Amino acid sequence: MSMTQAKRFTLDEYHKLAELGFFHEDDRIELINGEIIEMVAKGKAYETCLRNLLRELPKLVGDRATLQSQAPIVIPPKSEPEPDFAILQNRDDNYLSAHPQPADALLVMEVSDSSLDYDQDVKIPLYASSGISDYWIFNLFDNYLECYREPYHNNQGKYGYLNKLIVLPNQGIVLPCFPDMSLDLSKVFPPKVNY
Repeated sequence: MSMTQAKRFTLDEYHKLAELGFFHEDDRIELINGEIIEMVAKGKAYETCLRNLLRELPKLVGDRATLQSQAPIVIPPKSEPEPDFAILQNRDDNYLSAHPQPADALLVMEVSDSSLDYDQDVKIPLYASSGISDYWIFNLFDNYLECYREPYHNNQGKYGYLNKLIVLPNQGIVLPCFPDMSLDLSKVFPPKVNY
């Protein structure tokens, strides 16, 4: 038995810590596979992309679904990610009684700069294993959108998505939940700055 085993938290324990004021209100944290993960600081391109999505997504979604930003999705038993955006099915109480679950999520989106490896290597299997059908990564490092769909589970116990589509920043992409709505990526991706 290793003496350096990390403590893994359940959702109940995580919520209890929050109620006890264990976290600072400015902390950007999420529970992933029982581990409390602190989100890394984001750059200017990330913030600009986020602002652009905050402007564009409500126009497309309107009243047909619920849009949330950097808010929890509960994935029992040990995960509560806070994706940058999620399009959720409307619910009468607007999720007052409980955080959304994967079955409520029509589309989950992450904006990735320094967090790209994490959003690919950790979030893809997490979202696929929970049955989230569509996952988008706004990849600011390579300057394109990665669209993942159709979760699978192979016989080695690995989870992922069968389909990966790359969409360039001068193109449009149809929302999987609303095929009549298209997001113009030229209004989302910030101009590429070469450092």
